[in-house]
Amino acid sequence: MTGFPDFGRDKETWYRDGFDKVYEVGWLNVFGPRLVETVGRERVLSTPAHRVEELPNGCVLLMTWPTAADFASDEARLAQARAHAHLRPDLDFETVLRTLRERSAMLAPVEPRFHPDMAPLLSRVVDRTPSHERQRTISGLNAWQPPEPEEWRPADAALPPDVDDPERALEHYGTLAEHLVALLHTKVPSVFDETPESLTDVDFYFWRENFPRSRLRENIEAHAVPAIGAYLGEVLVRNLGGRWIPRQKLEEAQVRVGSRVWLPFVRARHYMASRQALLDYSLTRLYRVAARHRP
Repeated sequence: MTGFPDFGRDKETWYRDGFDKVYEVGWLNVFGPRLVETVGRERVLSTPAHRVEELPNGCVLLMTWPTAADFASDEARLAQARAHAHLRPDLDFETVLRTLRERSAMLAPVEPRFHPDMAPLLSRVVDRTPSHERQRTISGLNAWQPPEPEEWRPADAALPPDVDDPERALEHYGTLAEHLVALLHTKVPSVFDETPESLTDVDFYFWRENFPRSRLRENIEAHAVPAIGAYLGEVLVRNLGGRWIPRQKLEEAQVRVGSRVWLPFVRARHYMASRQALLDYSLTRLYRVAARHRP
């Protein structure tokens, strides 16, 4: 039932009043003795419904429709609205029915048509969505288009290396990437593989955990962003034949893939800004675009 168990009331009111009235009527209901007496036993027993049965302990069982499988059909919603309006004469039948029909519309199947780059990730996002919100979520994600990655420049505009020891810089990037592996390896075993698929697994983990909001911002900036940026860069190097162009400042470090150089640490900072940013600036999306620009 929508709003169960507090039905929009604050905790103090909920604890004080309990189930003091019929806030919702579902397909199958069992009303306790106190609620039955509050509403009126005669009124409860005369509810227009498929089945109304008085139980030995004073409870009343009420079934609005014969089967649960089609609870969202218009006929079942009509029966549900009639029962609710009967038990709550203060409610307007048409308003109750309209609300129920809106809920049914939200449950109508919607065919996923996600952006191809994002489909594997968004399918998992949908799977984590509560069932009563799932179809609306699919509709929203069908309409959403991931922004074009902006963390790149043409290869002929790449910043030149400015470090004294390039090999040591590359080792540093590798160490930072290993920090992400150490952080995620139990929850995201594929992180060891450094593949495009592991990027999607990482994206989903951070989204599921709402990492940008569930962790301290200073720790994200100091540890997560460098580790994510280095890991993304290593995946570009390993899978797309990319080449690091090391810089003293991490945010200036680049990975050349074909005619573009990518800025993985800048991407990581954008990525960790919010939960929505995890989708807008996903690691998966940048990789897919980079792959298309590989010679």
